[in-house]
Amino acid sequence: MKKRLIYIALSVVIISNISSCKKYLDVLPDNRAELNTEEKISKLLVSAYPTSPYVLATELASDNVDDCFGTSNPNSTRQYEEMYNWVDATETGTDSVNDLWSSCYGSIASANQALDAIKQLGNPASLDAARGEALIARAYNHFILVNVFAQHYSAANSATDLGITYMLAAEKELNPKYERNTVKEVYEFIVKDIQDGLPLVSDAAYTNASVAKFHFNVSAANAFAARVYLYMADWPNAVKYATASFANNPASYVRDYAKISSFSAVLGNMAREYNGSSIKANFLISPSFSNMGVVFGAYYAGSRFNHGRLISDKETITAKGPFGSFVTSGPAGYRLRAYGYGGTNLDKYLLAHDSYQFEYTDPVAAIGYRHGVFTPFTFEEALLTRAEGYVHSKNYTDALADMQLWANFTYNTPPTITMGSIEAWATGTNYFTPDAPTPKKKLNPDFALETGTQENMIHAILYMRRIESLHTGLRWFDVKRYGIEITRRTSLAAANSKVSDNTLVISNNKLVIRDKRRAIQLPQDVVSAGLTPNPR
Repeated sequence: MKKRLIYIALSVVIISNISSCKKYLDVLPDNRAELNTEEKISKLLVSAYPTSPYVLATELASDNVDDCFGTSNPNSTRQYEEMYNWVDATETGTDSVNDLWSSCYGSIASANQALDAIKQLGNPASLDAARGEALIARAYNHFILVNVFAQHYSAANSATDLGITYMLAAEKELNPKYERNTVKEVYEFIVKDIQDGLPLVSDAAYTNASVAKFHFNVSAANAFAARVYLYMADWPNAVKYATASFANNPASYVRDYAKISSFSAVLGNMAREYNGSSIKANFLISPSFSNMGVVFGAYYAGSRFNHGRLISDKETITAKGPFGSFVTSGPAGYRLRAYGYGGTNLDKYLLAHDSYQFEYTDPVAAIGYRHGVFTPFTFEEALLTRAEGYVHSKNYTDALADMQLWANFTYNTPPTITMGSIEAWATGTNYFTPDAPTPKKKLNPDFALETGTQENMIHAILYMRRIESLHTGLRWFDVKRYGIEITRRTSLAAANSKVSDNTLVISNNKLVIRDKRRAIQLPQDVVSAGLTPNPR
């Protein structure tokens, strides 16, 4: 009886409040803006770009870093140690895979909401550019996710390899359950979004050229398409879209090194100018919450797992690359100055690719947020993408021309690049081993690569790509797509010493071909929520 009275009482309350409920339901349940105007939709797209980058996670996983001084170097974190050793992440926070996952899917949600709002408005022609940007941004965020959290695209394996969930619409239900698409399916969705979105992208949609650098403008969208096709081993399309990214006029996109070098006395200032929006060679600039500018800057922070003298002298900045003896002249040879920092437990050899800014939330207490800025799409990388596409298409003449152009604006005294000089370097250089490092590493791609001229040209281009993308995380994806193996080692050298003085400890931690750890594990809370984890 008491229970029945309670039900009756509740009914009375409900009936008496029907009219007030109707009024309440006429009001939005939160303070989000309705996407009912073109201006609001365009502004929403600012949030369609990830604010947590992949840079540290993928750079520390790559062969661009060593363990410098081992446990005697306290300048690291458990998070960095896990990334370096390919251990499933337990740490969260800035630069974590958790933040990357959440940031990319949050950006995808913004893109999908914009697309839905545009559809609700009837897909007006005046919003074509916004629709194109939303489609490209959606594809880009999924591209990051599938390349970080899955095996590399492979004609032989991608139909069964676990990818990520491709979100084609905004969430409209509470706690939805998702399944992972295969890598092949994810790339098919990416290509469709690119093909639908790219023709709509317009630079005229932005107020000025500097603003456009923070959006998928025409150059950035084409460079992104070129990278997608490069990773799919679709060489003709990689060449096509790379060429479109600089309008087949590479000379007009050469970086303004004269301006950048005027700040060469301070690494941080040079990195700021390198990533500047006024630089035409920068296609898309990505500001983010990140420690990248500190770890790859003139600081002790993050110095344990870093790019030190050993890698620099034998594999990258000061190594003997495919251009004869010129590269052995050292960092002064580059138009972008290289910096060496040595001290007690400090061994960093750096290029000014990552900018660092600090946002004070309380200037008195000197607290706030670290921000990092990098440029995920540049003219230089697009040019090397085209050169690589040419090599795989056996168009060696055009490939050499692009490689020569890259050398012309990268070095103060450009070397002359010929087929003979590349062949001499490649055949005269031993394959890398952990205790006898060289820039030439055994390649194990799942696509066709002929020994001799073609492989030698690819070794040279991978060296160029490694220099060009140092500290930006792209090397990890080159490692994955060419099946390059990595063995972890500890360098116990005195600070800033020559490689000949190094004492190396070679570990048994080796990343082999098709190693399951090449697919970084999904965040723990995502797995706990029911999404299938990567096999281990």
